[in-house]
Formats: sequence, structure tokens, C-alpha cells
Amino acid sequence: MDGAGMRKVSSHCSISDMDDYDLSKLLDKPKLNIERQRSFDERSLSELSVGLNRGSVENFEHIYSPGARSGFDTPVSSTRNSFEPHPMVAEAWEALRRSLVYFRGQPVGTIAAYDHSSEEVLNYDQVFVRDFVPSALAFLMNGEPDIVKNFLLKTLQLQAWEKRIDRFKLGEGAMPASFKVLHDPVRKTDTIVADFGESAIGRVAPVDSGFWWIILLRAYTKSTGDMSLAESPECQKGMRLIMSLCLSEGFDTFPTLLCADGCSMIDRRMGVYGYPIEIQALFFMSLRSALALLKNEGEGKEFIERITKRLHALSFHMRSYFWLDFRQLNDIYRYKTEEYSHTAVNKFNVIPDSIPEWVFDFMPTRGGYFIGNVSPARMDFRWFALGNCVAILCSLATPEQSMAIMDLIEERWEELVGEMPLKISYPAIESHEWRIVTGCDPKNTRWSYHNGGSWPVLLWLLTAACIKTGRPQIARKAIDLAESRLLKDGWPEYYDGKLGRYTGKQARKFQTWSIAGYLVAKMMLEDPSHLGMISLEEDRLLKPLLKRSSSWTC
Repeated sequence: MDGAGMRKVSSHCSISDMDDYDLSKLLDKPKLNIERQRSFDERSLSELSVGLNRGSVENFEHIYSPGARSGFDTPVSSTRNSFEPHPMVAEAWEALRRSLVYFRGQPVGTIAAYDHSSEEVLNYDQVFVRDFVPSALAFLMNGEPDIVKNFLLKTLQLQAWEKRIDRFKLGEGAMPASFKVLHDPVRKTDTIVADFGESAIGRVAPVDSGFWWIILLRAYTKSTGDMSLAESPECQKGMRLIMSLCLSEGFDTFPTLLCADGCSMIDRRMGVYGYPIEIQALFFMSLRSALALLKNEGEGKEFIERITKRLHALSFHMRSYFWLDFRQLNDIYRYKTEEYSHTAVNKFNVIPDSIPEWVFDFMPTRGGYFIGNVSPARMDFRWFALGNCVAILCSLATPEQSMAIMDLIEERWEELVGEMPLKISYPAIESHEWRIVTGCDPKNTRWSYHNGGSWPVLLWLLTAACIKTGRPQIARKAIDLAESRLLKDGWPEYYDGKLGRYTGKQARKFQTWSIAGYLVAKMMLEDPSHLGMISLEEDRLLKPLLKRSSSWTC
């Protein structure tokens, strides 16, 4: 980190004398609440291209007012609405505040779960980057940005650590999966221990951590109107390091990111290696967020140019090859194989007989979604909720595709929502396929955990997608389902069963992101302008262009 005085140490070492220059100094800076005629982050691709002017967009981003509060113990919220908050809201805020983690007297995150009934703590007492995102959004929506700022700065310091797994050094821009604060009451010192994947199951580095960090930095900036954090040399460098990892040139022939199994929320072997939709959607959203936050000067200018090119290629690839609806499914079903040259229609040489039987019944005539994975001779037709919801929020999905995804959720409500929102994936894999794909994983049995389990945390993503597409009634119905069970079941991590009826067999209670996800969903539905924090409108230069075929003649 530039000028931060950070030591470079192995990621498996404990550091008790971390320099807190960034955290203390930046927190002393005055907050800038700036009223803007248009959103700071709308440095669109249009503006980066000669001769094109940005059109006006009427959306939630422009009506978001910095500093607004919403939720529990917030008079602004209660006076604006005629209804009383659900009793669960107060309980949720109390539980969320119990999960706070402090470093040298300042809150820096929330632990994954506050479950005293469990004998094995494992790593649920750590602050996970991806897990903290809904907590951060809840605090931002409630007018409490300091904890989010602390978290962003602390994880930025951890990025500067030298990261080794055995004898291999990880990329400089890699963000930790999690960190833990150790308190020594005798010496009265706090120590931070970070995990960059060397302690994770399967020893996989978290690809999504850096993406979530950039997305959260934009959310903080949108919420507070404070540009000073994002524009600081430390944050600018942190974003460039993350982008450098993702935009490096190699042997790839696709603009998507090649990933190992277990590198994101699905952190165990589940057959999502290759080009998983979750990573591609988060990649796209972080690219657009970085485009808005990076300074258009020096090194930042070069990265802006690289990001712009990648966004064009990535949006075309995802919308063309990952999208599946009734018509596209029928086309794939009729594909010819072994095609050669640039005229090939079946560009990935997918064998039609490899299409699973379930998808023909699952696909409605009205609706569609981004499938799980596309790579040579392989299409993973499973539905993954996080990737599709993020695709809507960051406008990776076109407006038409976004509406089709919501149509699918409505048409297949029992399969994708059931009795507890929301299925992380559908359908479950079982029997011989389960043995081959998961390696007989006892945690990912059918309709459990990541294998078709129902995760309450996804409620906030579903709600955000519903609001953006003008379908708040879907979110309201899902929230009603969650309110019927979550509190009395003790805020479980996940639910099992085809309908999500049973508390997960290994689910932790008082799972923080289940609590925070509910709060964020409630606050967004109560005040839809909050959507501006985590929503990006479609850029005109990323819209599909209808080009005349080279074979077309007058």
C-alpha cells in the first residue's frame, strides 16, 4: 500500500502491530454530502467514446439521497410510511449488532454466525468479505456508514500482505476470504489473522472477494456522497490491483474469467469450475463500478480503457452464449455438431444429447435465465440465483432479459422459492451424478446446502431485482414467507428440502447474513431509492447492436 507503512508478511502470520494510519486518519476527514445533478458513477462507456453524449436516465440511482436513514429506530422512516415495522425488524437489528467485531475499539465487520449452541465454531467466528456485504448495506441504509468505511480500509490493508500458500505466492491484488480479530486481555492488544484461501476447504482463493469489495466501495460512495475514500491513493491502488488480476492477458479465448470450483459463495466442489455465472456477473458489476470510481488520469486512465474494452466483449459473450429461453433451448436441441470455421452456429460444439431432460419441462414459454456455465462442449443448464439477480442489478441482463428472469421466477415459484426464499441452485444433483460432481460430499447432498438448498440471504438480491424490474409484489410475497419462519427458527444459514421446508441439517443459527439480508430486503421495499446503492442502469454502448451480416447483399 502506498505510504501506509504496512509490512509485507506471509498471510498465515498473526500481526498485532498493524499500522492503523489509514483507518484513523481517514475517519477524521469530514464527510462530504454533495448534491449532484447526476450520479457520480455514470461515467458511462458513452462518455469514453468520441462523439456520443450521455442520455438522461430516469432511475433509482438519481433519486437516492445521501445520508437517508431507514429501518429500526429511524424516525425518518416511520413518519414517511403509515405502516408499523414488523416485530422481527427490531429483533433482527439487535441480533445484527451482537455480531459486530471490533479492532482497537472500532467496529470493522460482523462475524459469520453468532451460534452459541454449536460445539464447533470452525470459521464462523470470522469476518467474511462476501458475508459482510448485506450487513454493510443494512448499516448504510440506516445512516451508519463508519463501520463500512472501517471494513473497506481494513481489508484494503490486508490486501497489501504478502500471500503464500505453501511455496506459491498469490497475486498482489487478491483480497482475503475472511479475517479474524484476536483480543489479548493481558497485553491489551488486538491481532488480525487473515485467510486468503490457505485455510479454506480445498485451498481455493476467493475470486469474488475483490469484486464485492469494489461493489461495496461504490455503495458506500453512493450512500454518503463522500468521494474522498474512493479517490484516496490507497483505494485507487487497491482497485487497480484487483483489476490487474482480472484483466491480465493469457491463453483465454473468451472474455469470461476461468475459475476453480469453490471460489465464491459456492465454496465446495459443485461442478461450477470453468466460467460460473456468479463470477461472471460479479466481474461485470465490479468492472462497471471500477469504471465509475477510478480517476481518469495516470495509471487509472489506462485501466479505464482496458475495462471499457472488456465490458464490450463480456456483455456480448454473456448475452449471446449464456442466455437461455424457450427459443434458444429449441435451437440448441437442433444443433448440428462438428462444425468448423467462423461460420459455425454451434460454436462450443455442444452435443444436443447432453441437454438434461429436466430443462425441457422447467423452461416455460415465457421466461428465461443465464445458465450456470458455458465452455467447450459443455453447458451447465442449472439455475443459479445469485448470478441471475446480480445480472439484473448491474444490467448485464438487457431490460428484456431482466423481465424474462422475473417471469421465470413467477412461473416456477414452487421450484425456485417454495416455502423459503431462495434456491441457491436448481435442480439438485443426486445419485451417480452427485458422486461424480461433488466427490460424495456429505454436506452437499440433494436439496441441501449448495446443492439445491434455500438461502434466506438471497432475499435481499431477489428484492433488489424485483424493485428494479417493477415487480415489488414478488419481493413482498417472498418476504412474507421468510417472516413466517426465520425468527422462530433462529435465523438459520440455509434450509433443506425440495421446497425449503426444513432447517438445514448443518445450518448454523443466528447466521449474520440471513439477518442482514432480511433487513436490507425490508428497507429496500420500504424505501426503493436505496436500490441506487447496488443498481447500475444499462449503458447505451453495451446495448446489443443489430449489424448487417457480412453475407448480406443488396
